[in-house]
Amino acid sequence: MTTSSVSRRVPVQARSGQRLKAILDAARQVFSEVGYASATMTEIARRVGVSEATIFTYFASKRDLCVRVLVTWYDEIIAQVEAELPYIVGTRSKFAYLVRTHLYRLTVDGTGLCALILSEGREKDDKFGDVIVQLQRRYTAPMMSVLAEGVASGDIRRDMPLGLLRSAVYGPMEHVLWDAVRKDAQVDMEATAASLGDLLWQGLVPPDSKYAALDRLRSDVVSAVRRFETATAK
Repeated sequence: MTTSSVSRRVPVQARSGQRLKAILDAARQVFSEVGYASATMTEIARRVGVSEATIFTYFASKRDLCVRVLVTWYDEIIAQVEAELPYIVGTRSKFAYLVRTHLYRLTVDGTGLCALILSEGREKDDKFGDVIVQLQRRYTAPMMSVLAEGVASGDIRRDMPLGLLRSAVYGPMEHVLWDAVRKDAQVDMEATAASLGDLLWQGLVPPDSKYAALDRLRSDVVSAVRRFETATAK
């Protein structure tokens, strides 16, 4: 390969990269504005200023393009978290940061894409839902690490499996996100993130030992009464 052939190829590769970015940016806008079903490759091509055929040289289908848009968006959020989280000290502070980032990025930065994930991610007609599940596993990995570290340090309760703790955290946040993507809902995300973070944290911290002992005593008494009632009923 000659030096001249390399010099000619570099601008072509640069233009191709720029065009790919333009396609992804336009597709993100269209999917965010009208959703997956109403989005068309024609409109995406129009916004980029290219033909549909050009887009199909990069992506085999609208589904493939949508997946790439979501992967790129998740990558951006994950990169932000990985860059900022190491500088946050304390389990509770890390937890509050992740709750706020999750709610903020999925609403203020991308309400349309948030709606797309919440709706299309549940579809089972192809592998799209599986792709979303894998993306979410990568995305929630930092939270799982914080929860695991909190359990190990004693900041977070040890009587529940990590998977259940994860569901206890993301379940309420998903309901908040559904409210945020509704047309008639106005959500103060800063206040919501602070309030929800405090509420969720109360469910994560270990119960006071005195109250835990009382709960165990109550449970033992209830069990003993039931056994007695069962035995006398016979």
